[in-house]
Amino acid sequence: MRTVLQGGLVIDTAPEVTVRREVDVLIEDGRIAAIGPGLATEGSEVIDARGRIVLPGFVDTHRHVWQTALRGIAVDGDLGMYFERVLAGAGMRFRPEDVAAGNLVGALECLDGGITTVQDYSHVQGSAEHADAAVQALEQSGIRAVFGYGPSPLGGGAVDGAGLRRLLDRASDRIGFAVAAIGPAYAPLETVRADWALADELGLPVVVHVSSSELAPTPIALLREAGLTRANTLYVHGNSLPDAELKLIAESGASVSVTPLVEARLGLGPAIAGRLRAAGAPVSLGIDTVASAAGDMFSVMREILSLGHDTFTAAEVLQLATIAGARALNLPDIGSLAIGNQADLVLLRATDLNLAGGLQDPVATIVTSAHPGNVETVLVGGTVVKRNGHLTTTPLPDALAALATSTAHLLAG
Repeated sequence: MRTVLQGGLVIDTAPEVTVRREVDVLIEDGRIAAIGPGLATEGSEVIDARGRIVLPGFVDTHRHVWQTALRGIAVDGDLGMYFERVLAGAGMRFRPEDVAAGNLVGALECLDGGITTVQDYSHVQGSAEHADAAVQALEQSGIRAVFGYGPSPLGGGAVDGAGLRRLLDRASDRIGFAVAAIGPAYAPLETVRADWALADELGLPVVVHVSSSELAPTPIALLREAGLTRANTLYVHGNSLPDAELKLIAESGASVSVTPLVEARLGLGPAIAGRLRAAGAPVSLGIDTVASAAGDMFSVMREILSLGHDTFTAAEVLQLATIAGARALNLPDIGSLAIGNQADLVLLRATDLNLAGGLQDPVATIVTSAHPGNVETVLVGGTVVKRNGHLTTTPLPDALAALATSTAHLLAG
């Protein structure tokens, strides 16, 4: 099947951020086949991109999608409140249907705002049915996802290998898997060894929250001494780590997902993206939890840009939200408009009031001024999942009704 996005202002993100005006994007069999003028042919589906900005879909490298029904309940508190209200409170009351409702609406929220890939760190595995519900909802939504399977940090246990192995049969072109380990900040070394061994056995990446703690003041050094540093590890946060720890991450070839809105709101420590860059460690962007912060990538990009012009330029921030996220998740065929890449694409209305006058520097305009309401059309693997401002993969009223029922149940205790 051939689809042509016709006549748009096209922004690519690799190897450098580039802007091309009034060109077409040709999609064949779900992948980008060509970019240039006059690509529409007889029989092609044509999507009018005139007056639109076309760019790669955003990649959210850390999000607890299941927490969608708990939006806002931990905004006015620190990490202790988050643990109390979200994990130890409502989180203990999640049924499989609550996970399904949260994951579906959360994934739809991602797509609605131009996030085409999400790393779903799912630590609400009360049963096999909980995990099945989470993955089924991601599949139903149409999003691309890396599903991180793991236990709640409240329990302190190892990842359930049998449960994860059972899920691997559901791996597809759009849904991949990762070991969502508790990690050395929250679990003893024998548990950490077991989780890393499981990841090695299954050939999966590890996704893990990392910080200095009483249990592990220097967790990266501990992992290195244990022979557990891996390039296919995605560390999350790390605000409290000293610079020497960040350099160890860089030396290992691993990446770090920063979630600046949540890190600031929960008091996890000073902004870390600049220190990671100085240490040579790859950085990507995540939302984390809508229990504490906004769920869109535009808000996160603005937070990173606010660190100052000597830290990241607008173009570099856009790369953090796209190609850097793809690399962090080891997904080499998304995040840019390279020929042969998956056609994960976003079209923004450049004619909207908040973007008016911004085409002299469309990259800076996107990073400083755009919001989810500007997202008109979204494609994942060449399939339209949002068209003309409306999501297409599942009836939204039904999804929202299920979430409302779930929220009432979860907050009734």
